[in-house]
Amino acid sequence: MRRPRSTNEVALLTGKRKWKPTHGLIVTAAVYLLFVSVKLPHFLQMLGGDDDGSAFAKISLERDRFHRKLEDSFISQASPEKSDFDGPRPVLRPLQHRFGRITGEIMRRWRDGSEEDLSEIENMANEAWVLGTKAWEEMEGVDVEVARNVTVSVGLEEDGKREFCPLSMAMSDEDMQVVGKGGEQLMFLPCGLAAGSSITIVATPQHGHQEYMPQLQKMMPVVSSMVTISQFVLELQGLKAVDGEDPPRILHLNPRLKGDWSKMPVIELNTCYRMQWGSAQRCDGLSSKDDDDKVDGFNKCEKWIREDIVDSKESKTTSWLRRFIGRAKKPAMTWPFPFVEGRLFVLTVRAGVEGYHISIGGRHTISFPYRTGFTLEDATGLAIKGDVDIHSVYATSLPISHPSFSLQWVLDMSEKWKSQPLPKDPIDVFIGILSATNHFAERMAVRKTWMQSAAIKSSKAVARFFVALNPRKEVNALLKKEAEYFGDIVILPFMDRYELVILKTIAICEYGVHNMTSAYIMKCDDDTFVRVDTVLKEIHSISSKRSLYMGNLNLLHRPLRSGKWAVTYEEWPEEIYPPYANGPGYIISIDIARSIASQHANQSLKLFKMEDVSMGMWVEEFNASRTVQYSHNWKFCQYGCMEDYFTAHYQSPRQMICLWEKLARGRPQCCNFR
Repeated sequence: MRRPRSTNEVALLTGKRKWKPTHGLIVTAAVYLLFVSVKLPHFLQMLGGDDDGSAFAKISLERDRFHRKLEDSFISQASPEKSDFDGPRPVLRPLQHRFGRITGEIMRRWRDGSEEDLSEIENMANEAWVLGTKAWEEMEGVDVEVARNVTVSVGLEEDGKREFCPLSMAMSDEDMQVVGKGGEQLMFLPCGLAAGSSITIVATPQHGHQEYMPQLQKMMPVVSSMVTISQFVLELQGLKAVDGEDPPRILHLNPRLKGDWSKMPVIELNTCYRMQWGSAQRCDGLSSKDDDDKVDGFNKCEKWIREDIVDSKESKTTSWLRRFIGRAKKPAMTWPFPFVEGRLFVLTVRAGVEGYHISIGGRHTISFPYRTGFTLEDATGLAIKGDVDIHSVYATSLPISHPSFSLQWVLDMSEKWKSQPLPKDPIDVFIGILSATNHFAERMAVRKTWMQSAAIKSSKAVARFFVALNPRKEVNALLKKEAEYFGDIVILPFMDRYELVILKTIAICEYGVHNMTSAYIMKCDDDTFVRVDTVLKEIHSISSKRSLYMGNLNLLHRPLRSGKWAVTYEEWPEEIYPPYANGPGYIISIDIARSIASQHANQSLKLFKMEDVSMGMWVEEFNASRTVQYSHNWKFCQYGCMEDYFTAHYQSPRQMICLWEKLARGRPQCCNFR
């Protein structure tokens, strides 16, 4: 008897095979491999760059096409003609914000009573121009010899005499100045601090209160988003350089009785230089390690009693052995957390040789080493805010003079630091340096360091400072005197504001286009150290036939819609920024600068309050008509310094000197910071 044929045998005889799910996977894989074989070379070509431009340029062009599709869809949505799109149209946010045009003509029309609506940045610029015109006129009438005797930090009394530097100060809660919505209380220290100075605060922490923390609800839905918080902040602050910029935090002391993420009481210390925070030092009740660096012989963190740690008792054998060999047991002194809700405390901050020492209740608790970028004289204000009731504040052993802020001390009026006149021959790069009126020390440090580089001395490169005006006419008069002597400052006749840095960038482009023949323009800040010769070498490594945008580039960054740096949809309607280089140091070719100057002249230049993003926006628009080479390198450092850097950011005057001395020995190494 013949056996029945199997299904596979029947399929073979009839020419039919049963379809299996694995067959679908094989077909899908084959299609994918075919797609990769066709598209992969093109993708690799984009990443590697070719004659038509770099990967950044191609990605930018793709984004342009995508944006055009959105705009076309929005136009067809508003058009009465029938559209090919039959389904429900997507709701697109209209471009509500009209980007501004800042020119002298539009300001004159505004002052003449024009009814044209101006954007927020235009109104701000208009006010700055009006105040700047008045400040310029006042500056002309100030006696420079009188102004020269004024220190940057100390104001003038009504009779024109310089304020004295008190040896000690005492204030009650009622005497301290209250500023801001948060009720920050201030004590002005006119001459800063000196080694041996101390500040004592007598206060009482408030009882904890409930605060709503929505981020907790997002992370852990089952956990209540209400948190009990009791904390306060004590800060030694410096002077803010520009209106709209936060003052530097030379010492930030933040005791947290309740509300820290660790759910334990902690004390955190930090510094903030040019609105950038350093790495925090946290003291949580554990003593610093024996091998940890000490500060003037003191531990950075002393030990206090913690509920989650129980000291292991010494065993009987170890105790008997210690007594047998005659080794005395050291007494262990452990104190509780020094702050208690509703209980008075006495806290003293003393300036030592290597750092600040904080004692609470007469016991040393924390030592915080000085961080590069600040001096003791910079601490011209004590600020206290948060859940604390202040009773009194005492400052003793204060300096009776303030030489480091005196212009005779900061400015070195020597012929060798003067800049050469603008060359008539073509140069490789023009460097525009953003600065502020009272940044005398920063400008002097730049003059003594990288402005002495071979490229600048041989006129291959030219550097100039761009500075707007200050509310104090004495400071403006000193700035004018400084500009006349050194010949390296371009004074911009508007009142300086942090939000108007974009106007300085436009001024750099216009100055470079109209006053010299330069192949490239570089923008940097006065706390940026530039290895000019190395930057020129990097520029020359790229074909001069291409338009260039070089720096530490950011790709697909999104605007922050909440918080301190929030950007509204009216200010920036799109969800991502164009590719842009970080502001502390970037380079553009002269054709891009000409385009910016030309659009500014005909009142068509789009403005945005973030300067570096604005430049990225302008370059992207230029890239639509002429391909731009986007050149990215991490060595244009955004945060501090890295080994073998091209530019180093957030460098104090002392660090500038240190970096220059290292370069003189052939070592492009960083100096200690934070």
